[in-house]
Amino acid sequence: MAYDIERNKGVVRAFAEAINRRDWDALDSLVAADFVRHSNAAPGVCSRDDLKRYLRSEFTIFPDAYESVEDLIAERDRVAVRHSFRGTQTGPMGRNPPSGKQMTADYLAIYRLADGTIAEAWVEWDNLSGLVQLGHARTDA
Repeated sequence: MAYDIERNKGVVRAFAEAINRRDWDALDSLVAADFVRHSNAAPGVCSRDDLKRYLRSEFTIFPDAYESVEDLIAERDRVAVRHSFRGTQTGPMGRNPPSGKQMTADYLAIYRLADGTIAEAWVEWDNLSGLVQLGHARTDA
């Protein structure tokens, strides 16, 4: 089977750009309807609509959020990315009130593409580090 690695990389870049623009309609052509995201850090995304809800919620917590692609490596139907996230928490996050503090975090994602769309993703980041930056957790206990 032949894979269009450059096309797959372009889809993932376009995905990150659409998120930064808050262009949820663009996700319809970039993410499969039955998309699944595997993540211990934030489980429960089992469709494109779930992903849109999750991202909208993220932007209510971090309205100035921005995600950049730092490293991107592709092979066959997979694209691995090191993303950087930064945002100021001005909305409540679960039981944690708005802190007004900025959080920065790198996270790793591996995307599986099928038929020119992102069909599946494995995404992990360090939740504890983020909570410490926001003042919601301590590591000196």
